[in-house]
Amino acid sequence: MINRDDVYCADMSADAIRDTATLRTMFREPSGRAITKEIDHIDDLAAGFIAAAPLFVLATAAHDRVDASPRGGDPGFVKVISPTRVAFGDLAGNNRIDSYRNLVDAPAVAMLFMVPGSIETLRVNGQAAVTTDAHIRELCTIDGRVPNIAITVDVDTCFMHCGKALRRSSTWEPDTWPAAGSYPSGAELL
Repeated sequence: MINRDDVYCADMSADAIRDTATLRTMFREPSGRAITKEIDHIDDLAAGFIAAAPLFVLATAAHDRVDASPRGGDPGFVKVISPTRVAFGDLAGNNRIDSYRNLVDAPAVAMLFMVPGSIETLRVNGQAAVTTDAHIRELCTIDGRVPNIAITVDVDTCFMHCGKALRRSSTWEPDTWPAAGSYPSGAELL
């Protein structure tokens, strides 16, 4: 149990960085490669990565709500419809529809694709829509089930993230995983 008296909390009002010019002084300039790796579409290599990804994290925000939700399925469950559009279907979850409510109110979205064993990830940012379009839903069929809704994302940017975070975390190395029972289970967290 966390004892709040033992936790140091910095005074956010005194030390918070409040403008991007000040923030920029805390970091070196990004390399040219870090800038030029960003493209405005899904090229063939990015499409191949998406087709291999059984998992992505969907990030949305609207008003006072933010959400980052994992989405998973068989590799290829996210469909590259064109170089500028991807789509995926909704499968049963907890029915909170946090992400979808956000998308209805504010369509900006970020998707972070992961392929087991790959330390690199792929990010797609764009403008999303929640749709009942029969053709799109049919394209997004999963395990023989046509979803009630699908999400389309018109791509603004696409780029690969370097593998530093996954390398540091040893995410794909089973011998570094914590033993079951050494952290709270999902049932305990509920």
